[in-house]
Amino acid sequence: MVVFRMTMLRGLRILIVALVTLVALPHMADAQYNRNYIYWVGQQCMVRNNYSEAVDLLNVLIRHDERDFDAYFLRGIAKYNMDDLLGADSDFSRAVELNPVFTGAFYYRAITRSRLGNYDDALSDFRQAIELRPDLPDPYYSRGVTRLLNQQFEEAIADFDLFIRFEKRHVPAYINRGTSYLYLKDTAKAYENYNLAIRTNREDPDAYTRRGALYMDEERYEEAHADFDRAVECDTTYLPGYFNRALVNNYLHRPMQSLADFDRVIELDTTSAIAYFNRAIVRSEIGDYNRALEDFDMVAQYSPENVLVYYNRAMLHTRLGDIKAAIEDYTRAIELYPDFANAYIGRSVLRRSQRDVEGSESDRKIAERKIAEYKSRLKDSTYSIYADTSQRFDRLLSFESKLMKRNFERIATTATATGDGDLMLIPMFRFTLIKEDNNIDRRMRRFATQRVKDFRAKVDNPLVRLECRESDISPDSLVAIDRAIAERLHSAEDNDWIVRFERGISQALIKQYTNAVNSFTEAIQLNPANPFLYLNRAAARAEMIDFISSIDNSYQSISFDSDPAKRLHHTTTRTYSYDEAIEDMNKAIKLYPDFAEAYYNRANLMAISGKLPEAYDDYTRAIELDADLGEAYYNRGLVQIFMKDTRKGCMDLSKAGELGIDAAYKVLKQFPIVEHQ
Repeated sequence: MVVFRMTMLRGLRILIVALVTLVALPHMADAQYNRNYIYWVGQQCMVRNNYSEAVDLLNVLIRHDERDFDAYFLRGIAKYNMDDLLGADSDFSRAVELNPVFTGAFYYRAITRSRLGNYDDALSDFRQAIELRPDLPDPYYSRGVTRLLNQQFEEAIADFDLFIRFEKRHVPAYINRGTSYLYLKDTAKAYENYNLAIRTNREDPDAYTRRGALYMDEERYEEAHADFDRAVECDTTYLPGYFNRALVNNYLHRPMQSLADFDRVIELDTTSAIAYFNRAIVRSEIGDYNRALEDFDMVAQYSPENVLVYYNRAMLHTRLGDIKAAIEDYTRAIELYPDFANAYIGRSVLRRSQRDVEGSESDRKIAERKIAEYKSRLKDSTYSIYADTSQRFDRLLSFESKLMKRNFERIATTATATGDGDLMLIPMFRFTLIKEDNNIDRRMRRFATQRVKDFRAKVDNPLVRLECRESDISPDSLVAIDRAIAERLHSAEDNDWIVRFERGISQALIKQYTNAVNSFTEAIQLNPANPFLYLNRAAARAEMIDFISSIDNSYQSISFDSDPAKRLHHTTTRTYSYDEAIEDMNKAIKLYPDFAEAYYNRANLMAISGKLPEAYDDYTRAIELDADLGEAYYNRGLVQIFMKDTRKGCMDLSKAGELGIDAAYKVLKQFPIVEHQ
C-alpha cells in the first residue's frame, strides 16, 4: 500500500542513520562476538532488502543480550517488511518494555497495529511517540492515515494539516486530506487538495486519477478524460488510468477510443475478467459480435460461475443466429441462478422459434411465476433484482467490481488487514447426498451422535449424510435422483415427511432453492419436532441468499484508491437478511440443545451477518459439545482474526490443522507467529 510503503521508505532512511550511529557508539565488547560488526552486517542486509538474513543476524545479538532493545527494534523492522506483522508487533513491544522512551519503537508499533486494523492501540502508540518527539513530522502523517482508515475524518484532516506544516511537498498528504474531505461530502475542499497534490508533483498519476474519478462521479466527463490522459502520460503502465478513461470514453460515446483503452488494460493484465467483460459489452454495442463473443469466452474462462456472462453471451449468440448455443447459455444461466426470470423469457422465445412449444410454455410460466414472486416481495431486500424484466444487465462495470463474490467471502475481504480475498468460512452443515467412504482430506473422522444415527436410519438412504462439504455426485446424477424422488413423492402418502425431506435435499443440490425451502417446510408441517428438518431449511435459505447476493454484488460501484484508504468504500450495496435462517437454527437448537453442528451453523449465519461476537460464542459452544469439530476451530480462528485478535485466531487455526483442516495451514502462512526464546 502506497501510504505505508512511503512511510517505511522514510523510516528506513532514518533507520540507516540510526544504524550508523549505533555502530559509532562505544558499546562494550563481548569476548565471543563483535556486536558492532554484526550491526553493520545487519545494516547491509536491510539496505539490500535481505530481511530474512537480517533477522538471523539480529537473533544472534538477542541471544547474547536479551535486553538489547535496539536489536528487538531492528528485528521488528525486518519482520514488518516481510509482512510478519504479529512478530513485528511483539518485537516493538519488547523494545518499548526495555526502553519506555523509545520513540521509534512506539511509532513503528503504531504503524504495525494500524495495518493489523488495531486502530485504538495504534492511535495510543502514535500519541506516545508524538508526546516524546512532537517535532517529528512522520507520526502526524501516519496517525492521519490511521484516523482516515478508522473513519475519523475530521481528526485525520487535523493530522494532515500538522504534517503539511513540516512537509509542504508531500503529495500523499494532500491526496489523503482530500479524500478525508470527500468522505465529509466537502467536494470543494477535496478538489482543492487534489489540485494542490497535482501542483506539488505534476508527474504523479495518482493525483490526476483521484481528481478524474471525482469529475467522473459528477458527470464532468471531458474534465475527467483530461485527467486520465495526464495520468497515463505520467505512467504508461498505470492500469486505473486506462480503465477509467475507457469508461469515460464510453460515456462520451467514443467506442473506438474506449476499446483502445480496454485493449491496453488487457495488454497489461491478460487475466482481467472485468476488462474482457467491459470490452465485450462495448464491442456488442458497435456490432462487432464475433470479437465480443471471443471476449465473453475469456470471461467465462476466468469467471466460470458468472451468470451475467452466459446471459449476455446468449443474446449475442441469438444475434449471430446460433440458436442452439444461445439456448445452452440461457440454460447455464438458469442452472447457476434458477430464479433468473429474464433467462427463462429469453429461452422461451428461442424454444418457440425452434418449435419446442411445450418447453417454451414451461419457461414462460416459470418466468411469470418468478416475476409475480418478485413483485410480491419488492420490499424484501433479500429478494433478487434478477426477476425484474426491466433491469439491464449489459452495463459496464467499475474498476474494482467483482464479477463473482460469494457471501461467505465477503466477511474476509471487508475485515482482514491483509487484503487477501481468498479467506473463506467453511460452509454450514446439512444433510446432503454424498457417496460412502468419501474421505478426500485429512479431517479427523468424527462419530455421529446417536440421535443423528437414528435419524439417518429413519430416512433409510445410504447417500444421506450430515456434511459441510459439497456433494461429490455428478450434476446429471443429481438431476436423475431428483426426478426419482419426485416420482416417489407423487405416489407417497400425504403424511410422508421423509420423501419431502429428501426432495428438499435434491432440489437444493440442483439450486432450486425456492422449491427446496418449500419441500422442507412441508416436511416440518408434518413433523414439527424434528430439529434436522429446520437445520436443512436454514441451510437452503442461506445458500439461496448467498447466491442472490453473489449476483447482486456484481454491480457494486466502487471507487479505486492506491493507498490504505481504499478500504473506505461507501457503496450503495443491497443488504441481505438471514433472520429466517437464524430463526430456523434457533428452533433446531431448542429441540436439540446438544447438537454441535446447529451452534456451528448459527455461528456461520451470525458471521456473514456481521455479528462477529455472537458468532464467536456459538463456535465456542459447538467446540464445547464436540472437541473434534475442526471446522468450528477454523471458522472461529477466522472470526478472531477479523475481530483483530490475530494471535488467538492463529491458535484456533493451528488446532484446526491438527484436526485435519488443510486450509488452516494456508491461512497461517499469511499470519506467521514466531516463538521467541
